[in-house]
Amino acid sequence: MRDRLPDLTACRKNDDGDTTVVVEKDHFMDDFFHQVEEIRNSIAKIAQYVEEVKKNHSIILSAPNPEGKIKEELEDLNKEIKKTANKIRTKLKSIEQSFDQDEGGNRTSVELRIRRTQHSVLSRKFVEVMTEFNEAQTLFRERSKGRIQRQLEITGKTTTDDELEEMLESGNPSIFTSDIISDSQITRQALNEIESRHKDIMKLETSIRELHEMFMDMAMFVETQKNCHAVSHLGKGQHTLQACCPPTPKKEWLFQKPADGEQLLRLSESGAAVTAEMTSSNVCRKPKQM
Repeated sequence: MRDRLPDLTACRKNDDGDTTVVVEKDHFMDDFFHQVEEIRNSIAKIAQYVEEVKKNHSIILSAPNPEGKIKEELEDLNKEIKKTANKIRTKLKSIEQSFDQDEGGNRTSVELRIRRTQHSVLSRKFVEVMTEFNEAQTLFRERSKGRIQRQLEITGKTTTDDELEEMLESGNPSIFTSDIISDSQITRQALNEIESRHKDIMKLETSIRELHEMFMDMAMFVETQKNCHAVSHLGKGQHTLQACCPPTPKKEWLFQKPADGEQLLRLSESGAAVTAEMTSSNVCRKPKQM
């Protein structure tokens, strides 16, 4: 007798004459959502690390000569954030690269839209948490620079903001103290703090520069300097070039943000924009909403 079980499993008729079709579960989408959850958890982990970084910044700024343990913890947190961020970046880029393949493959348009939407949401969240990290580092740098300026005033050396920046960019902490001679305990403490803060800033410069390079590699920022750049937005599944930025002599960076409240963002697609003024050292400062 012929085995009819496969036929009955694939197509069954009930008493009303209706037909039930058994559809195989799409394991591809299951794997995709598992990857989405992993990325989401990693972003949440970075957000937690950033809060700990801020606490350590406050402790370091509140003490003239903070314990070495606190600075070691801060350095470990910064390394962990960068390591996790690089993993997220790799996964997001891998997902993005798969879109072109899927458009010419057997994936349905619904699945592709779902994946694009998830990718956009994750990208936006990633940009937000890394921007918060960058802002925390930039604020710490500015406050550390302010402490250096005050300690220099204590030793009798008055500097302008431009002079202080030039000193910091030299990379040599002795430039602060070479022409200051005093045997008083207060001044010696001030000199020690100046050198300590300078070392902190040098580490920050490297960290911020690495972060900037990572964003550039992901094309999360769009540089506009004396050029018009179009900003794309999401609408009915189409990416349309819409906005054009006016030419400016300053460097600007555009964060990509959702349009029409959709809360969507691609690594290289956007809606409205957030700009940040750049310094000569390519350090992102003072972000503001447009």
